[in-house]
Amino acid sequence: MNGRRAQVVVHRDPELLAAAVAARLTVRLVDVQHARRVASLVLTGGGSGIALLEQLRRTPARDAVDWSRVDVFWGDERFLEPGHPDRNETQARSALLDHVPVDPARVHPMPADAGGFRGDPERAARHYAGTLAGLASPEDHGPVPRFDVCLLGLGEEGHTASIFPSSPAVYESELTVVAVHNSPKPPPVRITLTLPTIRQAAEVWMVTTGTAKAAVVAMALGGAGEVQLPAAGAVGRARTLWLLDRAAAGKLPRDLVPPLI
Repeated sequence: MNGRRAQVVVHRDPELLAAAVAARLTVRLVDVQHARRVASLVLTGGGSGIALLEQLRRTPARDAVDWSRVDVFWGDERFLEPGHPDRNETQARSALLDHVPVDPARVHPMPADAGGFRGDPERAARHYAGTLAGLASPEDHGPVPRFDVCLLGLGEEGHTASIFPSSPAVYESELTVVAVHNSPKPPPVRITLTLPTIRQAAEVWMVTTGTAKAAVVAMALGGAGEVQLPAAGAVGRARTLWLLDRAAAGKLPRDLVPPLI
């Protein structure tokens, strides 16, 4: 990926960024639903990802979305017991999903470390891959749905979802979902979509804030390779958005920085 291929949008601070992305997401989901019956959304965890879901919950505009016609997926998950506070699913439900009329059958969390998946993240990853394959239509031309929006976050070392630099997951080219062991960030065991799966999304939105992310943002948008910086390989089929606060955009060259919103 390079800066010419991605669109960069910069907001003043994290609070304004979260509110603006929530508004942007509302419009996108409504537009998709007007064009066809069901919209599909991949959620992310982390501070920025959960903050925008909280903003979406608070705004009356959320009711413009028919939440019963949204398929909800996750880009990655901490392989922990059901309901664990560190699970992305738990946080997303608390921030938004428990407060809007989603159809439970359309909410597709990654398996937790319980039941038939206990201690077996590989089996959990295969199960989620099967879930995606079962929901893909012939028009998707592949083993995963063509997500309308895939929300992603960015780590200080360049990871996105749970795809870390130089890890086995970043080299994966065939599997759609993989287990991650020995994650540099706790917890060590996770499940993640792979980059080829992420790249099936119509739109990929990378949402991040803070000066600690500024260097890696500049590297990713400056043409770094995806093995070194997996976030650089997260590209949408139709559109790639980098949605930043002023601090995260602080090391971008001037030609990549649009006027502050």
